[in-house]
Amino acid sequence: MYMPPHFEETRVEVMHRLIEEHPLGMLVSAAGGQLEVNHLPFLLDPTRGRFGTLLFHVARGNPVWTQCDEPIAPMAVFQGPQAYISPNWYPSKGEHHQAVPTYNYAVVHAHGRLRVMDDEKPLRSLLARLTRKMEADQPKPWRMGDAPPEFIADMLTKIVGLELEITRLSGKWKASQNRSDADKIGAVAGLREVGTHETIAMADTVVAASPATFSK
Repeated sequence: MYMPPHFEETRVEVMHRLIEEHPLGMLVSAAGGQLEVNHLPFLLDPTRGRFGTLLFHVARGNPVWTQCDEPIAPMAVFQGPQAYISPNWYPSKGEHHQAVPTYNYAVVHAHGRLRVMDDEKPLRSLLARLTRKMEADQPKPWRMGDAPPEFIADMLTKIVGLELEITRLSGKWKASQNRSDADKIGAVAGLREVGTHETIAMADTVVAASPATFSK
C-alpha cells in the first residue's frame, strides 16, 4: 500500500478499533497463482499474538480453508470511514484556485498466517462470541440457544472455522493531514453540512487526525 508518511497510522489500538467497528473485511489470498477475495465478518482477539488474531468462518464448500499452506500469505482488509472531499470546501481555492477533488478514507491491512479451526467446541465458541458481538444492539439479542440443537449441530458440519494470526498491521488514515489548517476546518464544515453517517464519521476522523488544528 502506497504510504506517504503523513497518512501512516502505526498505533495498534487505533487500528484494532477500526477493525472492531467495521468487522466486515476482505480476505485476500492466493491460490494456484491467482488472487481470491472473500468478504467475511471477523472477530478480533487482541490478546492473542503481538498484533492480535482474527477469527472467522467460511462455508465448507469455500476452498479458502484448504489453502493455508500457500506460499503467499493472506491478508484481511478493513475499510473505515470514507468520503469525497470537494475543493469548494477549501478557503485556499478562493485565493489561488490550486485545489482539486480528493477522497478521504481510513483502512487497515492485516497480514498473517492462516490456520484451520475445525473442532466443534472452538467453532461453537467462535460462533457464540461473534453472535453476541453482532446482536449486542438488538432489543432482544438472538442467541444460538434460540435455535433447535439439532439444527445448530447440522449447521456446524457445513462450516469451517479459521484463524488469521496477524504478523503485520498497516494503517492508512487519509484525513486531510496534508492541507492547511484553514482547509482542514473547511473540509470538516463541508462534511458536516452533507450530514450523512459516512461524512460525519469522516469529519470526526479529520478532527482526530489533526488535534492541534482543532484545539486552537
